[in-house]
Amino acid sequence: MTEFINRLQKVASNPKAFKKAGRGIERETLRFTLGASLSSKPHPVGVGSALTHKYITTDFAESLLEFITPVSNDVDTVIQQLEDVHHYTVSHMGEEKLWPLSMPCFVTHDDDITLAQYGSSNVGQLKTTYREGLKRRYGSVMQVISGVHFNFSFSTEFWDELFGQQSENERKESVSDAYFGLIRNYYRFGWLIPYFFGASPALCSSFIQGRETAMEFETLGNTLYLPYATSLRLSDLGYTNDSQSDLKISLNSVSEYVDGLNKAIRTPSEEFAKIGLKEGDKHVQLNANVLQIENELYAPIRPKRVAKNGERPSEALEREGVEYIEVRSLDVNPFSSVGVDKDQVRFLDLFLTWAVLTDSAPMNDSEMACWKDNWNKIIEKGRKPGLELKIGCQGERLTQKAWAERVFDDLLVIAKKMDAANGDDEYQQTHQRLIAMIEDPELTISGRLLAETKKGGGIGKIGCDLAVQHRETHLNHQYGYYTKEELDAEVERSIQAQKDIEAKDTLSFSEYLSNYFSYLK
Repeated sequence: MTEFINRLQKVASNPKAFKKAGRGIERETLRFTLGASLSSKPHPVGVGSALTHKYITTDFAESLLEFITPVSNDVDTVIQQLEDVHHYTVSHMGEEKLWPLSMPCFVTHDDDITLAQYGSSNVGQLKTTYREGLKRRYGSVMQVISGVHFNFSFSTEFWDELFGQQSENERKESVSDAYFGLIRNYYRFGWLIPYFFGASPALCSSFIQGRETAMEFETLGNTLYLPYATSLRLSDLGYTNDSQSDLKISLNSVSEYVDGLNKAIRTPSEEFAKIGLKEGDKHVQLNANVLQIENELYAPIRPKRVAKNGERPSEALEREGVEYIEVRSLDVNPFSSVGVDKDQVRFLDLFLTWAVLTDSAPMNDSEMACWKDNWNKIIEKGRKPGLELKIGCQGERLTQKAWAERVFDDLLVIAKKMDAANGDDEYQQTHQRLIAMIEDPELTISGRLLAETKKGGGIGKIGCDLAVQHRETHLNHQYGYYTKEELDAEVERSIQAQKDIEAKDTLSFSEYLSNYFSYLK
């Protein structure tokens, strides 16, 4: 019996170990107009305050909506929550639509993008100033790339069965170590996510105007594409950060991770110092360090803990260890009206469970570079038949198909255990559908989307057509989890909450920033 099977049998002995896993989704999407241009209108007033609303906010730009679900223990529920908040928001958007792709198509200049606005409070100004810093450092166009983030936590029962009886401190350390083992395995094998669910094999030519690239694109009108690409969003052209390529942040323990993160936050950057901190009275970045704050770290997965009021994310991790992980490698699924579907959620359930139960040795910088090379191959040519990936750094290679099949043998065992706990066969059905994508890469989301793009006259046309379809779906939706009255009440609560925050401010913004970053002194 392998150690993986032994661990799986331990946790599967209690059905609650699987049934009580926590899931939450954050979905980003751009508002755009009938003229196929990025919306210049402010955040819809009818959906409340972007600063304080629990479910509907903005990300980098005023036009970049972000929908957030609370933690749920049920796959159907988390999708239903997304459907309800999409319906509510679209009902308050007039004729505007939601862009259904990760890569923006109608943005030609940074100045076309209005930074997200959060009111006059110090915390609101901090959020906008942070975004101003991102704009000055990396440009606004890169920042309006959309994605889906998946937050996942294992249940208390899962850890109880896996680790047995422990003291509170022992449990905290065991759980954090297990999550970091998962994260290392994610770097080793997470290329499966863009293989199956990458949804940006093509982009509008305007996106790379003025940018150098070694990619040898094929063209279709104003569309650029790579014939076997899966997720250009995750490539060097997309949501990446070259200035962070030299950061060596360890994934071997909480303490090493936090130390590396804090070092990056404290390290001055000559490049960013040239931007300056202020223009007249206006703050244009929070500081001139390699990272302004922890959230600026670009990573495909993050260890997380809910922070106390006023607490930084790294402080929360240091205090109580890892509580959940945030998967950040999902493109927006253009064939789902809410950007993600149940098969994707169930695959992540299976994969993350496999990653935490499978041996995961410590990882050094050279090994990390090997795994990143595999990711880049999948991102740029993942559907190419016979594509070979590295097995570690020793020169051995295996095709993406053969390697995926090996992992899926284990995933099937997990799927059967999860289905037994739930009394159905949903996970096995998901497994079967994904096996078909291993056999035929053109069944993947990127394969389907590229075929539609070639047939339909370009990525912009496909995006507009899908947006129209999804808008009708949202408008015709009937509430399933929330009620209109509940969402109306949240709008009113959020507006009042912002007013309360603004009324309590006593410091100037400069004084507030000085206090906020006092830990750097």
